[in-house]
Amino acid sequence: MKQKLTRYLLFRMLCIAALWVILCWLVIKSHGFNGPTLLVILISGGIVFIPLYKKYR
Repeated sequence: MKQKLTRYLLFRMLCIAALWVILCWLVIKSHGFNGPTLLVILISGGIVFIPLYKKYR
């Protein structure tokens, strides 16, 4: 079920995005930037943002 994008929902999406960016930064800082790390970041971005995109597009 698609929902209308209100300010509250936009705030929630921005919080999720900010948390994802912080966690990606922590992974890069601890393991360095290489191929497997990039793959993990891309897959996690897909897992986080594709369902949000499908729900609110």
